[in-house]
Amino acid sequence: MTRRKASGSGGRGRKPPPARSEPLHEPEKDHVPVALVVAVVLTAFLEVLDITIVNVALPHMLGAFAATPDQITWILTSYMVAAAVVMPLTGFLSNWLGRRRLLFLSIIGFTASSALCGMAWNLESMVVFRLAQGVFGAPLVPLSQGIILDAFPKERHGQALAIFGLGIMVAPVAGPALGGYLTEVYSWRTVFYINIPIGIFALVLAMGHLPKRAMKDIQTDWVGLGLLILAVGALQYVLDQGQTRDWFNSKVIVAGTVIAIFSGTAFFLRGWNKTDNIIDLSLLKDRNFIAGTLAITAYGISLYGWMAVMPLFTQRLLGYPPDLAGTLFIPRALVSALTLAITGSILVRMFDARWLVTAGLIFTALGTFPMAYFSLYVDFWGIATPGMIAGIGTGLFFVPLTAAAFSSISNEKYDEASGFYALMRGIGGSIGIAVVSWLLVRQSQVHFNELTAHITPFNRDIVPYLAERGLTPLSPEAGPAMVQEITRQAYMLAFNDIFWFIAVVTLAIIPLVFLMKRPEKMELVPSRA
Repeated sequence: MTRRKASGSGGRGRKPPPARSEPLHEPEKDHVPVALVVAVVLTAFLEVLDITIVNVALPHMLGAFAATPDQITWILTSYMVAAAVVMPLTGFLSNWLGRRRLLFLSIIGFTASSALCGMAWNLESMVVFRLAQGVFGAPLVPLSQGIILDAFPKERHGQALAIFGLGIMVAPVAGPALGGYLTEVYSWRTVFYINIPIGIFALVLAMGHLPKRAMKDIQTDWVGLGLLILAVGALQYVLDQGQTRDWFNSKVIVAGTVIAIFSGTAFFLRGWNKTDNIIDLSLLKDRNFIAGTLAITAYGISLYGWMAVMPLFTQRLLGYPPDLAGTLFIPRALVSALTLAITGSILVRMFDARWLVTAGLIFTALGTFPMAYFSLYVDFWGIATPGMIAGIGTGLFFVPLTAAAFSSISNEKYDEASGFYALMRGIGGSIGIAVVSWLLVRQSQVHFNELTAHITPFNRDIVPYLAERGLTPLSPEAGPAMVQEITRQAYMLAFNDIFWFIAVVTLAIIPLVFLMKRPEKMELVPSRA
């Protein structure tokens, strides 16, 4: 990735030893610092939670800031773009500042910016504070994964990843439930204020467990950094704003796409064999890591696409209040947490990790396919039960996939690999949200046109339908009533199509799993050849 400045005229021709992230325990790891584990899981939980907890509160912010639906999306976009740009730089920042200094800076900055978000007085101030929240929060997830893997001995990585997975995979599902409750009972501002006590608590727990280290004099690859920021920032902007701006009918979206493609291509071509690139692209030469990264990206499409569409389905179409709509996520979150614990502590020692991941994908699809047959009359448990089946899949998927992906990654590259892994998971989520938003608009229009074609004087079902509502085909209210019902049915069919799409994408990940090398031992992380 990066290296120290060479000293002397001959320094450029010799490679210095790579900068190692400081180990948590030297030389033994028999004692795992529980306080540190709790701290890093809490911070990772907070960072992921803030992606989804705000969604439910957006309608309330819309009125508070007198913003349009188009403008209010910047509250989400600003956070996600800032996090996406900074996240892959975690390895560089960790080598430069040290894990301890970077972790403390990130927790303090995230907590402070959360407080400022809660005090925001207009849309402009909220967007600025959300940008800061994304910048400081971005390193928390990859740092947490690197720290927790370093803290546990190799044979206990299943347990470590199960604990870490509670924050990563449960937080986005629990976010709407918590956000809905806080918004309904208290105020939308509490979805930000809740980060303050948790952030302070995590900071106190983390103190004293990470070794201090002087800052390193690292030569920064400024060109690579600039290309990375352009590529990731432009891509995230296109994904977030594409649907709002009618995709490629917008010159801004076209320009963003061109920038993302060319800067991304330049970044990879320039840095592929460059030893001091801002990100060590040699990580992508590891078969398990690249296959696992592609799999987690595709699963991000599935998981975040589902999370984005469910509040729309339950609140806008079925008319659920925010708190009740949020509780629909709780059963899936609880089942995911339980399955994660069982997978990390027991199943990974009994089965090939690839088969566990495959089982997780099948369960996720089995829980999603029934949603493609939902109707406007589906009840609470009719929605929650398939979600619980999909939750089993989430619990089976995350731990063995992550462990297999990182099985050949050396300890000193954990932070860097975790940053790239988390970035691609986030990009997958952004793709999922963008695609389901586009599908909802497109398919609802398609189904509306198809349904209206059946509204003719020869349709014998129209008269009984109107009669049940005390109307006749000649009543002035008959036309609007028919349009309203057709619109509801068209949206229901569009949601059915989206659930089909999510299930198919989930099953399409399975071939990627078997591109990974088979573990040599019946344990979570195979021994290296």
